[in-house]
Amino acid sequence: MRKHVLLIGLRASGKSTLGAALAARLGLGFVDLDDRTARELGSDAAGDAFRAAGEAAFRDAESRALRAACDAPPSVIALGGGTPTAPGAAAFVGLLRADGRAVVVHLDPPLATLEARLRADAGNRPSLTGRGVVAEIEEIARQRRPLYAALADFVFTGEVDADAAVRALGDAVR
Repeated sequence: MRKHVLLIGLRASGKSTLGAALAARLGLGFVDLDDRTARELGSDAAGDAFRAAGEAAFRDAESRALRAACDAPPSVIALGGGTPTAPGAAAFVGLLRADGRAVVVHLDPPLATLEARLRADAGNRPSLTGRGVVAEIEEIARQRRPLYAALADFVFTGEVDADAAVRALGDAVR
């Protein structure tokens, strides 16, 4: 395996779940960037770190965590939903794609799927707009989906399991 697999998408799109399973199928390590960012900020949970540090400090830490993860041997990295908006992160991901160090996969399930997942897990995630995590997902989607699409090599809509992802990604991840 010569490349990192970067999973991007909105919160609750399945990046962490698919990422761990995909890493196991590919024989790679798995990095949950939210966890790494939280640790960098001295917290056990990304939501707590975001609330305590504020968005600007969290995004700076997220950008540093992404660079550190990509300096390691190839792995599957689940980016936080806002990672591509962190300072320099989108350009860095573009550079990784351009020089062949990464393939970028955008997980883009329907909004109804995201809303249902967020209802089940809303207490663990900070609001980004002050409206609540379920109420704001449509607005966040409008803001971020164009950026995700611009960065992605592959887009998966709907439910995707690790075996299907490995088949679809084929030679691109090898």
